[in-house]
Amino acid sequence: MTKLSQMMREIEEEVALTRTLTGIDRLSARVLDAMRRIPRDRFVPSESKAYAYENGPLSIGYGQTISQPYMVALMTDLLDPQPDDVVLEIGTGSCYQAAVLSLLVKQVYSVEIVEELAEQAKERLKRLGYANVAVRVGDGYYGWPEHAPYDGIIVTAAAPYFPEPLLAQLKAGGRMVIPIGLPYHHQELMLVEKNAQGQIETRSILDVAFVPLIGDTMNEPERESVTRIHQTDTDGERQ
Repeated sequence: MTKLSQMMREIEEEVALTRTLTGIDRLSARVLDAMRRIPRDRFVPSESKAYAYENGPLSIGYGQTISQPYMVALMTDLLDPQPDDVVLEIGTGSCYQAAVLSLLVKQVYSVEIVEELAEQAKERLKRLGYANVAVRVGDGYYGWPEHAPYDGIIVTAAAPYFPEPLLAQLKAGGRMVIPIGLPYHHQELMLVEKNAQGQIETRSILDVAFVPLIGDTMNEPERESVTRIHQTDTDGERQ
């Protein structure tokens, strides 16, 4: 069995283990196919390539990580990406998540606050041929309003609350997947849905542990702008 095949097997096993928490029995075939097609070893530092296909997060420098493959697959599945979608990613990091999305949607816009990581991501995406991903340096709290509204928004770092600019940039009928919680404290992976009337509803998926979303989101008071419609029990933290 190849390392990639083992990674895919472990993703599907973890999906089965967490189905009572997530409500997901199996991931979309499109999402699984995209995960198989992305060479994860091309998105990690050279010293970590031997561990690229293990089902766990890895450091990419600057206090940031490439998320656990299971978590990338789960968050992508929750976003429910469609071929004509335009999606926004907050936290480009290694651009692995963006590459996965690039195979599933029309266009990906990604914002990274760490300039060095953003430049590395641009070069990597160009070299590997992911032409439908645009990356810019910026504070992800504010999103990328020039291309809004988005069919989907995915946030790869934990915010203490739901950033208002991102909620505003989400299209009616769209979804946002975002970890909510403070660094080194309780965090939950949340699914946000905006209905046709523009009302926001959220659902807790499971407990997670993500690096914090850096920027103005850390400096504003929490706003009660959404209604949680479902709370699941959780049994561990994942990233």
